[in-house]
Formats: sequence, C-alpha cells, structure tokens
Amino acid sequence: MVDTLSPEARSDLMSRIRSRDTKPERHVRSVVHRLGYRFRLHRKDLPGKPDMVLPRHNAVIFVHGCFWHWHPDPNCRLATMPSSNVEYWEPKLAGNRARDQETVKKLEAEGWRVLVVWECQLKNQEELIFRIQNFLNDSSIPQSPEDKKSG
Repeated sequence: MVDTLSPEARSDLMSRIRSRDTKPERHVRSVVHRLGYRFRLHRKDLPGKPDMVLPRHNAVIFVHGCFWHWHPDPNCRLATMPSSNVEYWEPKLAGNRARDQETVKKLEAEGWRVLVVWECQLKNQEELIFRIQNFLNDSSIPQSPEDKKSG
C-alpha cells in the first residue's frame, strides 16, 4: 500500500505526535493523583525517564502507547503493524520494544518497582485503579532504593 500523504504532509503529521504529556499519560496521572499518591514526572536521572516516579513507594510507572511500544498482547487492536513501509516500521517498533525491556531491567537493578500501563488498558477504569492500587500497596518490597542496598 502506498502512503497517501506527501513527504511534507507526513512529516508535519508526525511532528505533532508527542512523547510526553500524552492523553493516556494525563489520564493515568489523574487516576494516581485521585488515589492520593504524589509523584514526579519524567526524572531525567533515571533510565528511560519514567512517566511517573513515586520515590516514597520506590515505584515508577510507564504509560505506553500500544502502537509506538508495540504491545505484545495479541488481542490488542491498537498494536497493529502498518501495511505500508513494513521494512521501516518493523525494526523501528522492535527496537522500541527492546529498549523498553532494557529500561525495565536497569530500573529493577537499581531497586525500583516498575508498572507498565498500556493505552488499551485505560478503557476499563476499575481494572486500572485496581492494578495501580495493588502495585503501590505492595508492602513486600523495600520502600526506597537505599533500603534494598543495605538489606
């Protein structure tokens, strides 16, 4: 399938895609804040600049777009491979997924707990709240990276 947009129009369209403060990210922030948790945004000193960092809970939350981070769930309709220019998109999206996995490994090695919320999971509000509360209330994990290092 041929791209129906000119290179200039495609470039203009792609330039409007944000990497932070996306609608799904703002939605998850709102839920976390309503639950009474406070957080920092996009800490540059952490691998992958997590969307939300909750230092008191030793936790980070990433909000991933299903397309851009190539959601591995086979039932996710948002994570489809484009039918045009597959030779570009497949390595790009696979690279994004590999980078995400490496980021999670680095954060866990530093003692952080990581939650990934996928864009398609935002539709079920009750399930989202349940996942976030369970993740942040897990008391079996040390409460700070320093606790883990000294233990």
